[in-house]
Amino acid sequence: MIMRLRLKPHKINRSLAGNAMIFTMLAFGAVFMALPMVYAVNNAFKPLDEIFLFPPRFLVRNPTLDNFQDLMNLMANSWVPFSRYFFNTMLIAVLGTLGHIVLASMAAYPLAKHKFPGAKLIFSAIVLSLMFAGEVTAIPNYMIMSWLGLVNNYAAVIVPAFVFPLGLFLMKQFMENIPDAILESARMDGASEFQILWKIVMPSVTPAWLTLILFCFQNLWGTTGGVFIYDENLKTLPYAFSQILAGGIARTGVAAAVALVMMIVPITIFIVTQSRVIETMTSSGLKD
Repeated sequence: MIMRLRLKPHKINRSLAGNAMIFTMLAFGAVFMALPMVYAVNNAFKPLDEIFLFPPRFLVRNPTLDNFQDLMNLMANSWVPFSRYFFNTMLIAVLGTLGHIVLASMAAYPLAKHKFPGAKLIFSAIVLSLMFAGEVTAIPNYMIMSWLGLVNNYAAVIVPAFVFPLGLFLMKQFMENIPDAILESARMDGASEFQILWKIVMPSVTPAWLTLILFCFQNLWGTTGGVFIYDENLKTLPYAFSQILAGGIARTGVAAAVALVMMIVPITIFIVTQSRVIETMTSSGLKD
């Protein structure tokens, strides 16, 4: 007689103590990661005597706005108005981010949903380009911008941002998870490839391009223009702040205020897009 064993499905249950331990570990990790941000905020409101205090205090005892007042005074006395630096930074960050999202999406769509000769080779080159640091491509980028006559122009910073390889890689990986049946149905209804891309594909990969907005904008927000921009009227906000901080140790309080000011915009964008950014890291997309 053959005996058949029936295996009952085993359910994994965590005890109350296990849940409490996991929660404690996660809370400790969250607090640890938030410490640098909390310290930067407190530093911005510390008077100079607390900033130079040793051993340093983590929390401010006598908060003051003197650091921000000194920063405003320095910016008011600059040759180029503060508003001009801010405008230059916002223009570069917004145009560079929008251009990157559009081009990355248009390039990723055929790689993900159309088969053509050389597609795998192109994608392999894109993946390979992710391995190179910015210092490696700095000289080639400058030579290309010089040949195009874009040096000392906003475009010298904006155009390279259009071809940031991470965006193309991320968009392609998400677009591959969109069911082909949906796209075929749209083609049968007479939709063009551009209509399919912007009305079907892009809404389906919203977490991906919101994540790209965060990464790309943060990268461009912190750029100084480097060797590409020489005209003072075209300089960015980080460049202006770097010149202020060159004043030495006497401007330590101003440096703390600058650090907080530069953090505000990227943090605000992250707060707005955080739910979709987390979804990008955890979701595997749509399935047939």
